[in-house]
Amino acid sequence: MGRVVVVGSLNIDLVTHVERFPQPGETLLGEGLERLAGGKGANQAVAAREAGAEVVMVGAVGDDDAGRSYAARLRGLGIDTRLEIVAGPSGHAMITVDEAGENVIIVVPGANAQLGESALSALDELAAGDVVLVQLEIPLTTAAVAVRRASARGARVVVNCSPYAGLPPDVLALADPVVVNESEAALLADGELVPASLLVTFGAAGAMWDGERVDGVAVAAGDVLDTTGAGDAFCGALAAALAAGADRSGALHLAAGAGARAVRRVGAQPDPAL
Repeated sequence: MGRVVVVGSLNIDLVTHVERFPQPGETLLGEGLERLAGGKGANQAVAAREAGAEVVMVGAVGDDDAGRSYAARLRGLGIDTRLEIVAGPSGHAMITVDEAGENVIIVVPGANAQLGESALSALDELAAGDVVLVQLEIPLTTAAVAVRRASARGARVVVNCSPYAGLPPDVLALADPVVVNESEAALLADGELVPASLLVTFGAAGAMWDGERVDGVAVAAGDVLDTTGAGDAFCGALAAALAAGADRSGALHLAAGAGARAVRRVGAQPDPAL
């Protein structure tokens, strides 16, 4: 069984709830304000760990209490943290969730924007069977170097092209798979970028990986509390399944189940309070 090495972001999520989203120029009152662990990289690392994988988290936090608390949280979950501590604040995300469980998010990168190639020494320890999982809340140059270095070491690379950015074609070609949602898939197509292996998620309707389809796991509308971390739970569980040797069908089913469980809780991770 291989490890899952996540190269990505760590954010502190500041979350409030509203009846509906405001219109431009409109002010609404939010209910509550929570400080939760988030960031696509760390969300996916926690999801992979929850799915049973041995996980290494590569990223950056600020020299602040939030960053130190986050690093301690990940270590407490059994994740091997390889985190750079950089000057300035840790990454943050402002998240507003409506009554239907849908969300809008503004990310302030903070320390994530300073994650450079020097932080990638953990990739020199990769072995065959390891899976490297990368998202794009970090500098694109760092993400590209991570993909190329991991592939050169013989690891399998999974690239979650979110938030969407146009990675070089040679980088996308190394991923097996590139994971995108429907809107990100359209942006890939608009950029005439055709990955060698493409997995498209359709929310509650399931996912398709190079033509192989898995249906979504049904969740009653009343049970949907927060969709914030569903995509990250999917990606983390997918990487864990692949590291454990699952085939495409098995990995898709495990990932779909993880995504469905994620919408039943508040926050992008289990028990995410910081």
